[in-house]
Order: sequence, then structure tokens, then C-alpha cells
Amino acid sequence: MKDKIPYKIYLNEDEMPTHWYNLRADMKNKPSPLLNPATGKPLKAGELTPIFCEELVKQELDDTTPFIEIPKEIRDFYKMYRPSPLVRAYCLEEALDTPAKIYYKFEGNNTSGSHKLNSAIAQAYYAKKQGLKGVTTETGAGQWGTALSMACAYLNLDCKVFMVKISYEQKPFRREVMRTYGASVVPSPSEATEVGRKILAEHPGTTGSLGCAISEAVEVAVKNPGYRYVLGSVLNQVLLHQSIIGLETKTALDKYDVKPDIIIGCAGGGSNLGGLIAPFMREKLRGEADYRIIAVEPASCPSFTRGTFAYDFADTGMICPLAKMYTLGSSFIPSANHAGGLRFHGMSTILSQLYHDGYMEAVAVEQTSVFEAAVQFARTEGILPAPESSHAIRTAIDEALKCKKTGEEKNIVFGLTGTGYFDLVAYQKYNDGTMTDEIPTDEEIAASIARLPKVDA
Repeated sequence: MKDKIPYKIYLNEDEMPTHWYNLRADMKNKPSPLLNPATGKPLKAGELTPIFCEELVKQELDDTTPFIEIPKEIRDFYKMYRPSPLVRAYCLEEALDTPAKIYYKFEGNNTSGSHKLNSAIAQAYYAKKQGLKGVTTETGAGQWGTALSMACAYLNLDCKVFMVKISYEQKPFRREVMRTYGASVVPSPSEATEVGRKILAEHPGTTGSLGCAISEAVEVAVKNPGYRYVLGSVLNQVLLHQSIIGLETKTALDKYDVKPDIIIGCAGGGSNLGGLIAPFMREKLRGEADYRIIAVEPASCPSFTRGTFAYDFADTGMICPLAKMYTLGSSFIPSANHAGGLRFHGMSTILSQLYHDGYMEAVAVEQTSVFEAAVQFARTEGILPAPESSHAIRTAIDEALKCKKTGEEKNIVFGLTGTGYFDLVAYQKYNDGTMTDEIPTDEEIAASIARLPKVDA
């Protein structure tokens, strides 16, 4: 062992956070409000309650309360798999021959295989508390659908999942885990909804997108009494719940007086990244400390790096509220060749505002290089990482190799969002040498951006 930092840093049960942290409370420039697409006016709570649970609407709209108490029932559920370990990547450091010190927060130590359970149990809890019959949702790679099906089974709630069609076909075992926990799973777009039928008519043979699945899930929630829609990323409430990742991470690092220089997270809609950076960004916003924060996204769905900061629909069917975010346009559909999640055309309004204001960076990486990093990590650290997580691994390795050239002993922290045991089709393609990089052209992105809704500044 190189120094006194243990391989795995665990918190004691009494060190677990009792409150989530609301990053918006410390932002000078708050995220722009959600707009009613019919009126163009900011949405009020009463307009959101037919879609979301009442308590979640309050959390979604709260820009001022810094810390929100985690209900005891949720904290008790968390104890099944939390606190999650912060791991010092000694073996990876040695393989890279770098002076950098690399840490990763491992969120894959639960049956859902990812961090998504942190928000799934919270949203299911509030639905149950409201007396609802069930919830609807979408899922891309399947981690969110799996997590929500687990949470709903625990609380005896019905769970209806619309799964992006290409993932439904490529990941039958993820689908079967959801069904085992009692969820119904439908490939999206489908013939089960009006918006699904419309999308299929306009795009015959489409492999689907998160935007399509969101539209279907919202339609079913609104049309069925006793149901509400829940979402696994993007929304303010989700980043709030996921702040437990960063809060635990900072507590663990503080125990050994370690201050990160670079914090890295994969970015699809923003739940993992927003949760990981929350307490560190708090210090940065308050002028108490500084960190280099890097969002890593797929080159095949590059919302930050090639998108536009504008109001857009969160869904392809254009029935959801308008959100101001970095977006590729709600009609953008990633290539079916793209493995894993991180498929959303937009980005969290919180993270979009922070990126726009210069508080964080973003890079886009190609999937063959992502899987190269995933294999190297698996062979050194002994964990088969999810494709999503591997985007962060790629950049962490790149930054560590820069330190090798300069001789700098930087502390690098990244989020390992989960495991890749349901992503073996993608690993097979990489191992067989048939995986390719599909990157949208400027013309394809421009065509989608051209369809952005017209909103007065």
C-alpha cells in the first residue's frame, strides 16, 4: 500500500447523511423555470401535480431550502446498501504508473446495479405516502427501470415501465429483472399510447429514444387515475436525492484530509454527476474552495459539447413542460449503435446553468475508447463497470496520464455509477472488434435544433 489511505473507505452508520442537499439554494443564477408549453408562462405547482407526486413537486420548485430532511423510512431503506464505499484505485494507479491518486465512489453494490435506487426509493415513498396506486416511467439502458421496480415492490406499488426499444431488445436480462420485481415493461415507442403510435407513424422502424419513452410514460400517468409519472434523471428533485452520493464522498475524503483536485462524472441527464458534485460545488459557489469539475458525455449524444442552451421539450412527443437546458433538440434520436444509457437529448437545468456560467467543464468521448478504458479498469480493479460509468473512467485515466507527463500528484475522484453485467452484448461487440463509433453530423444536429420551440427570451 502506497500510503495510509485504505483501499475502501466506509462510513459508519451514524455518519450517513440525514438530509439531502439542494444545490439550487447556493446558486446565484438559478435554473430557469419550467414553462407551460401552451402559455409560455412558468409552471405553478398546481399544473405539475397531475403529473408528479405533490411532495416531489414541492422539491422540484424549491430554489431556497439548502438542506431537506431525508424521511426515516427512506434512511432505513438506504441502510440495506448504503453507505457505499469510496475506493482508492491503487491497482489502476500502478498500471498507469501515475503520481495521481485516484478514488471512485462505487454505487453498484445493490441489485439494481446502479445509483438510481437512491432516487427510486424516494419517489416511490412519496407516491405511497400520497396514497397512489402506482407510477409510470421510462428507462434507457434499464438501470432506472430496475431500481424503480425494486422500490415499488418494496412498497407494494404498481410500476409501468416504457423501455427504449433498442435496449429492450439488447438487454433482455435487465428487462426480466424488472418483471421479476413485478413491473410491466413495454418497448418504446409502442402501439399502447397515442404518442407512441404517432412516433411510429412518423419514424417507422425507429429504435426509440428516452424522449419517446418519456412521452408514453407521461401519457399513461395522466390518463390513469391513481398514477403519477416519475423520472430517473434530469429533474431538480432527482439531483436532490442523488446528493447523498456526494455528501458521503466528501465525508469519507474529509476523514483522511483528502481534497480533490478533479471531480469527474458521466453525464446523460445529470443525476449521477449532479449528485456526486453537489457538496463540492456548494463550496465552489460559496467561494470556500475550488475544484475542477468535468462532465463526460458520449460523442454520439453530446448535449453539453454540441448542444444549444435553450428552452426545449423534455420529450419527443412534445407534451411535457419546457425546460431551459443544453439540448440537441427533442427530435434527436441517438444511433442504435450507442451502447448503454446517457441517451437523453438534453441535460439537467441545474447542470446546464452551472456549465453555462463556467463552473464546470464538459468533454465528449467515443464509445470504443470508453470500452477500452472499461476493460483496463475491469482487469486492474476487479469490477466490470457499466458503459455509463466507463465514460468517467475514460476521462479519469486521461487525466491521470496527464499527471504522469507533468509529475503532478493530483487527487482525482470519479463516480462509478454501477456494474456492467447486463451490458455484455456491448462488451461482446468490443471484444469481437465489431464496435464502431457513430457520431452525429453537424447537419443532423442542426436539423433537430431547428425544431426547437419558439420561446420569448
